[in-house]
Amino acid sequence: MPVKVNFGWKALRERKDALKSFGKKVVVFTGRRSSKENGSLDDLTNVLEEFGIGYTVWDEVPENPDFQSLEKALKDVGEENFDFVVGLGGGSPMDFAKAMAVLLINKDLSPEDLYKGAYEKALPVVAIPTTSGTGSEVTQYSVLTDREGNKRGFGSDLIFPKVSFVDPRYTLFMNEDITLTTGLDALCHAVEGFMSKRATPISDIFALEAVKKISEFLPKVLEDLKNERHRENMMMASLMAGIVISQTGTTVAHALGYPLTTEKGVRHGLATAVTLVEVLKVMSEEAEEKVKEILKPFGGIEGLRRFLRDLGAYKKVEISQDDIERWAEKASKARHIQFSPGNFSKETIVKIYTSLKEEYLV
Repeated sequence: MPVKVNFGWKALRERKDALKSFGKKVVVFTGRRSSKENGSLDDLTNVLEEFGIGYTVWDEVPENPDFQSLEKALKDVGEENFDFVVGLGGGSPMDFAKAMAVLLINKDLSPEDLYKGAYEKALPVVAIPTTSGTGSEVTQYSVLTDREGNKRGFGSDLIFPKVSFVDPRYTLFMNEDITLTTGLDALCHAVEGFMSKRATPISDIFALEAVKKISEFLPKVLEDLKNERHRENMMMASLMAGIVISQTGTTVAHALGYPLTTEKGVRHGLATAVTLVEVLKVMSEEAEEKVKEILKPFGGIEGLRRFLRDLGAYKKVEISQDDIERWAEKASKARHIQFSPGNFSKETIVKIYTSLKEEYLV
């Protein structure tokens, strides 16, 4: 994980010299609201102006960035020559910035080409997270929505951020809904990374610690959104979980959650978390001891179910049998399957979706 991480309160202001070496012109990708409300954009532009770095802010990154939004950004800023890019916000702006880091310097590529890996250079990426969930500030992945409405991730060592500024102060402005869904996203990253067939002894250390922190501090921060200690612990847990998936990737739980987001509008972290209990049941058939170990803070699978239920993770969503069949067909072919212990056949995935429909969904 080659990212230089600057973690702590006022990290950007105190470690600002890390920005000096990337050049004199930058494009900042962010959302329209959040970066302005939490002060992160002001912090960044103040530093850029101090160093005489010219900047362009493109603040139209949507919650689930798609190929069309990449093309819009290329139309708006693609004629300029930038030295580096900044992703400022939640996972969406950071993932968007990674994709643009490739497209801005390989001007003959289309968004589809990002998945073919036929490129050898990318602009340097700087990541500044303002949520505690995605871990994108320390990963080589970017998740986008394609033209058919499918969430698809691509990965390249070229898009690892060079530097990340991870300041818990920005998360003090997150509301309850965003706090919950991003916190559950971090939980899924840690649990899935621990269960992945690509897990290592070192990644497991980070996964176990992240789960321990989230089990303690996510309920606490939801009760006290402005508590600095709770926010700092959730930011660290998210960072740790991001380090985990930079080594392991995610598992089938993410693949199962994607259509709940793209078709039903369920926020990503929630969409993944509601599949986690049933996914772990299947995984335990092959890796029972690992499931027990990662779920110790919850007291087992049923304890995890109670944890999620008590937090209000299970939302009522209308899904049909046709939805289930389509989603299961697609998920059964996802590359996540090969890294997931257990037999995740189409029939198994249909059962998982069906059990969710019966117990939690409409």
